[in-house]
Amino acid sequence: MRRRDLLLSAVPASLMAGPVIRRPGTRIRIGLNAFSFNKPLLAGKMSLDDVINYCATNNIDGVDLTGYYFPGYPNVPTDEFLYKLKRKAFLNGVTISGTGVRNDFALTDASSRKGHIALVKEWIDVAAKLGSDMVRVFSGKELPKGYTFDQVLEWMIPAFKECAEYGKKHGVIVGLQHHDDFLKTAAETIRVVDMVNSDWFSVILDVGSLRQNDPYEEIEKLLPYAGNWQIKEHVWYGQKKTPIDLPRIKQIIDKTGYRGFTPIEALGEGDPAVIVTAFLEKVRKAFA
Repeated sequence: MRRRDLLLSAVPASLMAGPVIRRPGTRIRIGLNAFSFNKPLLAGKMSLDDVINYCATNNIDGVDLTGYYFPGYPNVPTDEFLYKLKRKAFLNGVTISGTGVRNDFALTDASSRKGHIALVKEWIDVAAKLGSDMVRVFSGKELPKGYTFDQVLEWMIPAFKECAEYGKKHGVIVGLQHHDDFLKTAAETIRVVDMVNSDWFSVILDVGSLRQNDPYEEIEKLLPYAGNWQIKEHVWYGQKKTPIDLPRIKQIIDKTGYRGFTPIEALGEGDPAVIVTAFLEKVRKAFA
């Protein structure tokens, strides 16, 4: 038995959290990931208030306000800033569905990992203050040289467990975004979810980061574990980028069932507002 399988087999099946438990059926709420406006946000040509205004103008139900765009990141904003943003979103009928950080639990140095655990916890507090239900996290940038996947799991799983337990205490789900980084496949991602074994830890299904196998088959495998999404303009077959088949995504959702937000992330070249609006209309048409 491979060590990776041995690690998983050590967790009794009866104790694994497994797929997300929700009512059967489909109810999609389209959202927006602030990363769609990455360039203007980083350039200071757009603010988080502007992102909320865009959502309100275009009748988008929810927004994932990525932590990188808050002033002073990775430091947490002031309560005054957070509550003002929260009030603006509420009065405009926009749900702040999540936020996210750039953590790396594949780091070999234990003290560095401890700092990244603290980062996630600080932004769990931010999410709770915003009235958000999820913080998006990553596994790690890459498999460190000289280590096996299984060895990294031995320190990565406890880090996720600590974050999920903290999230549980604050009513915030920790959402793992596989990103074609340390985690590359549905099977690897599901293994991590099962080993963390917490109802407060789930998957953010990133359609553009499943590049090892057939992306639609991978999406279907991951969907039962998804607490949230990132709907992107393309999927990948290895190194080949292909426009996403949105009707096929909807068929998979209808087949498996999903209730919740499906934030979009559009990153095409040109005016971001034009690119995002065009993709939004395609998603609405396919998901109607």
